[in-house]
Amino acid sequence: MTDKLATTLDEAKLQELEEKFDPEMRFRPTVPPALQIVKWLLIALSCFHFYTAGFGLLRETTHRGVHLAFVLGLIFLVFAATKKAHDEPAPNSWLSPGGVPLVDWLLGLACAASVLYIPYVFDDLAFRVGNPDMSDVVFGTILFVTLLEATRRSMGWPLPLIAIGFTVYALAGPYFPGLLKHAGASWSQMINHQYLTSQGIYGVAVGVVATYVFHFVLFGVLATRVGLGQLFLDIAASIAGRYAGGPAKVSVFGSAMFGMLSGSSVANAVTVGSLTIPAMIRVGYRREFAAAVEAASSTGGQITPPVLGAAAFLMVEFLNVPYQTIVAAAVIPAFMHFFGVFMQVHFEAKRYGLRGLTLEEMPRLKESFRQRWPTLIPLALLIGILVSGRTPYLAAFTGISSCMIVGLTTRTSGNRAGNWTLFAVLHALLIAIAFANLGEESEKIKLGLFAVAVVIALAGWKFAGITGRITHGAIVEAFETGAKYALAVGAAAATVGIVIGVVTLTGVGFKISFIITSWAQMAAGGIAAILPDAFVNLQGLTLFAALVMTAVVCILMGCGIPTTANYIIMVTVAAPTLVQLGVQPLVAHFFVFYYGVLADITPPVALAAYAAAGMAGSDPFKTGNMAFRLGMAKALVPFVFVYSPSLLLVAKGFTMHDFIITFGGCIFGIVALAAALSRFFLVEMKRWEQVLCFAAALLLIAPGLAVSLIGAALAVPVVIRQVAAWKLGNKVAVPAAPA
Repeated sequence: MTDKLATTLDEAKLQELEEKFDPEMRFRPTVPPALQIVKWLLIALSCFHFYTAGFGLLRETTHRGVHLAFVLGLIFLVFAATKKAHDEPAPNSWLSPGGVPLVDWLLGLACAASVLYIPYVFDDLAFRVGNPDMSDVVFGTILFVTLLEATRRSMGWPLPLIAIGFTVYALAGPYFPGLLKHAGASWSQMINHQYLTSQGIYGVAVGVVATYVFHFVLFGVLATRVGLGQLFLDIAASIAGRYAGGPAKVSVFGSAMFGMLSGSSVANAVTVGSLTIPAMIRVGYRREFAAAVEAASSTGGQITPPVLGAAAFLMVEFLNVPYQTIVAAAVIPAFMHFFGVFMQVHFEAKRYGLRGLTLEEMPRLKESFRQRWPTLIPLALLIGILVSGRTPYLAAFTGISSCMIVGLTTRTSGNRAGNWTLFAVLHALLIAIAFANLGEESEKIKLGLFAVAVVIALAGWKFAGITGRITHGAIVEAFETGAKYALAVGAAAATVGIVIGVVTLTGVGFKISFIITSWAQMAAGGIAAILPDAFVNLQGLTLFAALVMTAVVCILMGCGIPTTANYIIMVTVAAPTLVQLGVQPLVAHFFVFYYGVLADITPPVALAAYAAAGMAGSDPFKTGNMAFRLGMAKALVPFVFVYSPSLLLVAKGFTMHDFIITFGGCIFGIVALAAALSRFFLVEMKRWEQVLCFAAALLLIAPGLAVSLIGAALAVPVVIRQVAAWKLGNKVAVPAAPA
């Protein structure tokens, strides 16, 4: 392309945009010596996770402790205490070494020491749980306070305030009214539960981030650095760019493929949107619509296999199922989301007569594949190891290693025989490390093979003069950046542990489930009173009311906290209610997960929409509203798979008959919904057609052959009138969309 889509992704520019639009990426500027200290601590954190992923995890408490000590300690060095302190960093002096105030250095050290205290006293912990001594309470209090401050710095007030609210509830239980009243806990008991057991701060959320999430974040950064993201964008542009409204369709396809790497809505919006949003505006899309397309598409990154978002790895632990099960279950709902956005983009383009990309603007796919096909190998290896049943962190280790091999041994052009020889030898050793069953001495043999690979690589680069598409410095920078990206989610996981700890300490989860069920039954009774007896199913209405309440709470919670934290809290307090009402655990968890992700495009706090709006120069609130409209399929599909679990492929009771009926109904229903929302199918819709089409969409999407047939019947008059008007050429004149 002659304009934006053909340009190579500028990593420095992308990082600048992410820091601008995502508060979790707003890092403090530093100078030596803080600059070098922070850099090498971040690299050490990435190296620790890279090593343990390939050669064996440490003891659970030690592994989580080392991870958390690095993460929380670094947050005080990387994130400023206030926005003013970020914008106007302190000068380098003995009171602020390297531009970091001395108090932040002390807070970071205190936080890291309090975290590492638990692994240090682990052997004696069995005798202290339930009866903490003074040092336990002191170190636990230090961690509790510094953790809340670290979370506030990295992602704002909402999540710390939620944790504080739950803590107050635990301490002041006797003063709460009615069902919420409980015996209460002393501060010592609180610290004992939150700090000395695995039910609180050191719980499953921190374990998942330290074991899975960090590795996939690092893989996504490296895969983008070696050029896989650019290849995906070129493929998307070649497939969809030539058709009406081409750049918007490129945005949908590109975000879907790039989402396989990033697992982050904002990162996806910034990376793909920096190329597609200007092109969308150039061919005639309104600015708000262009930004909304990118935002809605980008939220699919957290639900797109194989990487998904952090919450997917939490599902593995909560549900005790293989990661492959979660990946398989996510395929069809992710497709439905992108299909829904694509159809609205298509109808918008047809309505306003927007053009596609010209041949001069299209990337040359053959040339792009020639330059970048090796970058597909890391993703193929990662998927292959996941499918083989091995651990996700081993898959991530293999993908990261393969990215480094591809980056340092292959070029975009002019590869010599030596390049391909080194490329093949290193990948053979990597596959041996990943797939070989080496018995009791497995770790030592794998380390030996890895050492051989390092020696061969160094010899090739030093003596054979082999160079690659990226430099060694780029690998080091990717390790640093990957660790930075994981800081905020690490703090969030630990803080959510406080919420989980209160729930398990007080038993409030059961009480909340009872309250939700009671309210749902009341709402169901009210609905049943106004319906004919033939349509009344009290149990079904109760479930529907509970689903609506859960969805609303998920969206509201997501307005202030990230998807991972939202998912954990809602799974703790709301998912058990759905399970009690007959929903399968896998389905209940997916329902909560999807509505948590939807918050990224739901005003008033829609981070993906605001990031896209900033790049498009559009109104953020209007962009968020438009993005929510475009993502409407994501809002409806969770209700579908609750009532027809076959849509998740691996849910209990799957039948091909149910799947075909539900899948087909969803496809036609999403098309009808997109047409109704766009007021266009083949020609401009009249108001009665729009209403009828919307009703038909809801019935088509609803599971069940009879209901779908009724919906199809409602759509018939609309289709007949649209076809007749299209044939006669009686199109209603519509003004061109403003640029």
